[in-house]
Amino acid sequence: MATIEEQIVQIEEEIKGTMYNKATQHHIGKLKAKMSRLREEQEKRRKGPSGGPKEGYAVRKSGNATVALVGFPSVGKSTLLNCFTGADSEIGAYEFTTLTVVPGLLEYRSAKIQILDLPGLISGASKGKGRGREVLSVVRSADMILLFVDIYQFEIQVLVNELATAGIRLNQSPVDAVLSLTERGGIEIHSTVEQTHLDEDTILGIVKEFGIVNGSLILRQNCDADRLIDFLAGNRIYLPSLVTLNKIDMGQENHLANIRKKLKGWKTVEISATNEEGIEELKEAIFNSLKFIRLYMRPQGGVPDYKEPLVVKEGSTVGMVCDTIRRDWKARFRYANVWGKSAKFPGQMIGINHQLKDEDVLTIVIRR
Repeated sequence: MATIEEQIVQIEEEIKGTMYNKATQHHIGKLKAKMSRLREEQEKRRKGPSGGPKEGYAVRKSGNATVALVGFPSVGKSTLLNCFTGADSEIGAYEFTTLTVVPGLLEYRSAKIQILDLPGLISGASKGKGRGREVLSVVRSADMILLFVDIYQFEIQVLVNELATAGIRLNQSPVDAVLSLTERGGIEIHSTVEQTHLDEDTILGIVKEFGIVNGSLILRQNCDADRLIDFLAGNRIYLPSLVTLNKIDMGQENHLANIRKKLKGWKTVEISATNEEGIEELKEAIFNSLKFIRLYMRPQGGVPDYKEPLVVKEGSTVGMVCDTIRRDWKARFRYANVWGKSAKFPGQMIGINHQLKDEDVLTIVIRR
């Protein structure tokens, strides 16, 4: 009997050799679902009975968010980290200079952003080459990915493919769907929008590949086989990302024009880490991609602190702010007052579920 790895390779070859059209979409959809299931089984066996990775890097998260520098070896990630944070990351013009994860802290517009300099990724990283599995396990815990390439190594699809195989999706969101399991009755498929990529038989085939025989699936969004498989797998990570193109000071204009054409569709910031060119633009792009908001805290009966705003993620509620300040505040919460964009009128009294907006002034009143 073929091993799991051999089965995966066979399925990959069959998918590559099958032309996608309406007649083959059902077959290809089932093949992709089966491959996803086999990869999950392969990963479980690799981790062993404990369910945890056999080896990896221990990185303690800090600051308001964590950004992972993901790129090929020797593209300048360590130079950028030093430029950002002054962290002592060894720099050398040869592969695998960075053998461990080196964290640094970027302070920008009152936000404290942890930057992780990771060992370079190579083709096959998701299968363990070049410590790839350990590196990717750190990436999964980040809040954002900075895809770092230079003018000599800019084939970004290799990085994207390795991240995708590890279950990391860039600049995407999960498909809007609901799955409810039942004890009997078979599988029911419901859709609130027209499905232009998948017919009902294909959807049923994919669902059954995950061992689901009874339940109700509601699709509230048009989706293809890959996104449906991601939803059913239930362990995908969705992260914002942007591309940083390094060493632009060393490129001829016609070469740079060719690179820009290949990177079309990606949000890209061009820099020279060595000369610190484009660094401020990159800081701003990272800050915006992380979707921070700034809150000015105002003590009861006092004045707002405009010098040191509290930085939190977009969409944060008063309760989430309580957790950020002190864990017991949510349990002791009485009410809050808000001035700014989220308020209907200045000083509005609000509850713990009120969603805040950038540059709101906030007073939180707790029980003593």
